[in-house]
Amino acid sequence: MKPNKDLWERWQARKALVASANYLQKDDAEFRTLRVKKARSDYDYFVSTYFRHLATTKSAKFQVDAANWIKNNPKARAAFKWARGHAKSTHISLLIPLWLMIQQQRQVNMLVLTSKSREMAIALLQDIQAELEVNELFIADFGPQLKAGDWTESHFTTAQGCTFVAIGRGQSPRGLKNGAQRPDYIVVDDIDDDTLCRNPARVSEAFDWMMTALFGTMAMGRGRFIMVGNEIAKDSILTRYISRPGVYHTQVNALDKNGKPSWSDNYTIEEINGIREIMGERRFRKEYMNDPQVDGAVFREKDIVFGQMLDLRKYRSLVCYTDPSFKSGLTNDYKATVLVGKTPEGVFHLLKVFACQTTISEMVEWHYIINDWVGGRVPVRYYMESNFIQDMVLEEFRKAGETRSAHIPVVGDKRKKPDKFARIEAIQPLFERGLVVFNQREKDSPGMNVLVEQLLAFQKGSRVHDDAPDALEGAIFLLTKRTAAEGATYRMGSRTNRHW
Repeated sequence: MKPNKDLWERWQARKALVASANYLQKDDAEFRTLRVKKARSDYDYFVSTYFRHLATTKSAKFQVDAANWIKNNPKARAAFKWARGHAKSTHISLLIPLWLMIQQQRQVNMLVLTSKSREMAIALLQDIQAELEVNELFIADFGPQLKAGDWTESHFTTAQGCTFVAIGRGQSPRGLKNGAQRPDYIVVDDIDDDTLCRNPARVSEAFDWMMTALFGTMAMGRGRFIMVGNEIAKDSILTRYISRPGVYHTQVNALDKNGKPSWSDNYTIEEINGIREIMGERRFRKEYMNDPQVDGAVFREKDIVFGQMLDLRKYRSLVCYTDPSFKSGLTNDYKATVLVGKTPEGVFHLLKVFACQTTISEMVEWHYIINDWVGGRVPVRYYMESNFIQDMVLEEFRKAGETRSAHIPVVGDKRKKPDKFARIEAIQPLFERGLVVFNQREKDSPGMNVLVEQLLAFQKGSRVHDDAPDALEGAIFLLTKRTAAEGATYRMGSRTNRHW
């Protein structure tokens, strides 16, 4: 077979990385014996001693816990659903197999690495191969690994008789064995992709292959069968495997339940916030929070229309509506303020949007930015959910008003609100009919981007924030109420296929 140039170049670069580490030390036999003994019992020590070129920061607790669980469960059926950038392949597909291989009684005899393509599986296998060939300290402590004449790109056997094989999704694994030895460590690494997950029939076909042809290569299930990946779709090979009885799994998100980095030794909150901001909430939750959303489940991208706004004096009414929260942590709700105008034709123009996880003081400041932007040309009605019109908020408005010698007349929205999902879903037909238009000049503003992201991710049961859509619904409701006596040309209702 003609060699793959990219894989060859990657292989040479990987060997150079490993060789550059040069861990070899001048120490006596007694110290080496102690080092080997500790490496076999302490995974964190094993990683930091032999693989500092890979583990540039301290192993996280969830990584060490995974290694110990796998070691203690020779018939592991497991899935490790970790966020991108959290070293799931490095640990589950590379370091943990090597750790099991160097135990006093070897725990891996034949490893099969599987990924979405043969090339990706080979790339993973190359990482193991490079360590076994040129990691000097590993070789010095655990013996020469290279077996001349049996060191190929997708299949090799060490001098001690441990076999490693790489195959791609759907490739026939039948008959895989080394003499009488069948696979006893199978790792399925990032087998899902976006295209496959959009087609349930293809997901079913791939899942069936994995649970029959691949799983069946083990001797009646003797051995470890492990998946690693992040949840990129609600229906995927990973999610189907996790739902099987007896499958152990852990989930690690970029941010823990308290909004702190799960791998704090490697990532700062500022780095994660930067990724979150540039990617947008939907993409961030999919790649880093194991929370994929169905784009356009309620609000479709094609119905989010940007256009030119009117002169402010031509709107029938202007409403500024705020949906606040009292906490500013990353796991708390967004504060959101929208300025919406209703045209003589009954179209809602979204003029300004502010939305982020911030302080009450900044939220108050948004109102003054809007007030200055309007410039007194037309009256604006300022509303906020009445539940939030409390002393804390009023005091912030009072202080800001005294400082500026101008007070914002915020009043409470006192309606008894129905279910939030039903309320927000009820404005979807307005989008479908072109009755909601976003300000073209604000298209790249942070607040407008947050609103669009939250609308597209909005769906029943979603954990994505929906505070900006909630503020928009409040403004539309109040504008509808204010102009109803003038003979509005539309009605609000539940999402249906009726014609207007």
